[in-house]
Amino acid sequence: MVLHGSPPHEEAWKEGYNTAAMRTSVESALHAAADLDATEIIVSTIGPSIVLEGFVSRWGDSERALAIAEDIVGSGYVHCRLLVR
Repeated sequence: MVLHGSPPHEEAWKEGYNTAAMRTSVESALHAAADLDATEIIVSTIGPSIVLEGFVSRWGDSERALAIAEDIVGSGYVHCRLLVR
């Protein structure tokens, strides 16, 4: 999911775009994904990076959450610290 009309993450960070808006976009996309239970995923930011923390029920859910976040902010700007339980 890429937000139309928004610059790539690296350009957005340089231009001073609000990281809270990027965090909210990732949270919304995770909760909107029908194939992912994101109720225990916490999205935060560290500098220009998005951090995914919390718990998922399957390893595939961790990979799916990472893919969703990277679609929004770009590859290399997401740190996935999700644990499977």
